[in-house]
Amino acid sequence: MNTSTDSQSVGIVTPQIARFDQPLLLACGRSLPGYELVYETYGELNAQCSNAVLVCHALSGHHHAAGYHAGDDKRPGWWDECIGPGKPIDTLRFFVVSLNNLGGCHGSTGPSSTNPETGKPWGPDFPALRARDWVHSQALLADRLGIDCWAAVIGGSLGGMQAMRWALEYPDRVKHCVVIAAAMKLSAQNLAFNEVARQAIVSDPAFSEGYYQERGTLPAQGLALARMVGHITYLSDDAMANKFGRALRSGTLDQGSDGDVEFQVQSYLRYQGNQFSGSFDANTYILMTRALDYFDLAREYGHDPVAAFSQATCSFLVMSFSTDWRFSPARSREIVDALIAADKPVSYFDIDADGGHDAFLMPIPRYLTAFSAYMQRVGDEA
Repeated sequence: MNTSTDSQSVGIVTPQIARFDQPLLLACGRSLPGYELVYETYGELNAQCSNAVLVCHALSGHHHAAGYHAGDDKRPGWWDECIGPGKPIDTLRFFVVSLNNLGGCHGSTGPSSTNPETGKPWGPDFPALRARDWVHSQALLADRLGIDCWAAVIGGSLGGMQAMRWALEYPDRVKHCVVIAAAMKLSAQNLAFNEVARQAIVSDPAFSEGYYQERGTLPAQGLALARMVGHITYLSDDAMANKFGRALRSGTLDQGSDGDVEFQVQSYLRYQGNQFSGSFDANTYILMTRALDYFDLAREYGHDPVAAFSQATCSFLVMSFSTDWRFSPARSREIVDALIAADKPVSYFDIDADGGHDAFLMPIPRYLTAFSAYMQRVGDEA
């Protein structure tokens, strides 16, 4: 554990499990029988239950957003930069809930869980999910926790899409919606990147049409390639240049060399891919990217985002990052323009940062300052 930041850490946290026995009707038309959601909480719920904040995770995220699971953990939760005492999502003021989405592979019911009808892993037979299914399951978790209304629902990337869906599906249960590095729907280029990643997985012979668990195989190579493709899109050209440039890890480019050369960026991508393939489920990756593809906030409102946001009653904070080309500032401005046209209160920050899409996970001073200022307002209202 990094003792230099302990005063702003939520410390040691223990995941919890919420079991739901009633079937959940999904957007695809199928019903999921009893299911479990794994979640963590940070801070204390006040007597009025008015200070609760929901954190929605991105594509490869999970419930462990802040703190540590053990004293010897090398790394904290994935959004520890933003959650904790004195941080933007201040746990001295807020009761924070972070869960692993339905369909995930970090404890919540998903493709790697046992199908009660067969006694085998769900695998590719797990029902298709939409962002609204996650929101509905999160609402049931809120009921379980005694939370009638969130002070704020917050998310980055795919998490931001869930936050917007919350504002439309449960307008009376959200006071503030914080949307970071997100969009109302994917561009054709984003759809293409997701398809390349899925093809990398399904083309791996070990994928076994998705039944790799029961057949004792693992599409590690395909999943590693999918992660490598995704990781490239999360970084900016400047970030990769500053971090790696054309530095070599081994070999030489001098004339007369045998050509056995490895660049630092190649080694980095392989490492990221190998780490990911050992911790993430391939069927979950396919399910999550398809849910991301299917997301279109205004589809059922005649493809009119103004009509869609007219359903919301909360205030909005939208943030983007200058070098994010996966979810560019232009996509955030589309959200802001629609909110203004719908006469909804909205604050917008475009942060100058060279971190690309992953900037929302980084300790960028202007980002943290803007985020903190808005959450101060949320806390004052709560």
